[in-house]
Amino acid sequence: MALSRSFDRNVHVFDPQRPEEPLGGLYLNPSVTKGKFLRMLAVFIHPNGHYKVWREGAEAALNSSAEPLEPGRYYIIRDSPDVAITVSHEQCITRAYSRTVSRRDRHFREQVRARDGKCVITGNSNPAAHRGYWSGFEAAHIFPSSHEELFKALDFPRHITLKAGCSDSGINSCQNGLLMQSNVHQQFDSFGFGIDPDDSYKITFFMEDAFGLDGRILDPACRNPEDERKVW
Repeated sequence: MALSRSFDRNVHVFDPQRPEEPLGGLYLNPSVTKGKFLRMLAVFIHPNGHYKVWREGAEAALNSSAEPLEPGRYYIIRDSPDVAITVSHEQCITRAYSRTVSRRDRHFREQVRARDGKCVITGNSNPAAHRGYWSGFEAAHIFPSSHEELFKALDFPRHITLKAGCSDSGINSCQNGLLMQSNVHQQFDSFGFGIDPDDSYKITFFMEDAFGLDGRILDPACRNPEDERKVW
């Protein structure tokens, strides 16, 4: 039997009117601050009005600070208790882990390798790059390439300045890519961690951090503001 998704979570969120039915939760790693947690809640909790968040046993509401979040039970306290809280049912955009083979994917891979030269998550360089040997390093799409139509519908091509032509969406531009070690790439594609551009490009794991990467900063090799190939 499959384990419940909440089995190893140590942060749980509740509507105080239904204290036995958690709205959601997470596995807490050190990079999650109080401010980041509040931003996470704003994505999937819709209280239809103003609210505060209280940790069970705390003397004050949670503030948006850089202080580490504590494990425990958190309650969404609305200004008006008769206003309902709803949880977003927007589906997650799945990533398909694969090794690229098409012509445009080969170009994507080569451009990402040339720009980064290392795993931008771990910081490990490829000592064999000078002879074109890249085993163990893979170019990962930030926005999944399998969802190009959604990429266009969200008007993300406007962020891409390096395109093959006017009909190119830019989803296979190196500006939508990062070089990662193969095992890290697999964790990225399964949403084991994310990169927060609103928190200095900090890496945050949403599960057990097997690689000791939680809290690291995305390597600057891929985001040099003077490089036109920088990630968007």
